[in-house]
Amino acid sequence: MTWTWRYEVEDGSTATVDGAAGSESFTSQGDAETWIGESWRELLAGGVIQVTLLEAGRRVYGPMNLRPVT
Repeated sequence: MTWTWRYEVEDGSTATVDGAAGSESFTSQGDAETWIGESWRELLAGGVIQVTLLEAGRRVYGPMNLRPVT
């Protein structure tokens, strides 16, 4: 199975990061979740507001807001 993070802007449309529509792919859910935990700040700084986790194209959860709770 392939686990993919879909990068999104606030309205749920796909975010563009460095000129390309964004997503990251992993071989396990744990790897995907570890990566987002380490990378969310950079994604947010690049314009990604939320992410959705997909398994083989099926939504597992999300959208998950990347902005810190205040």
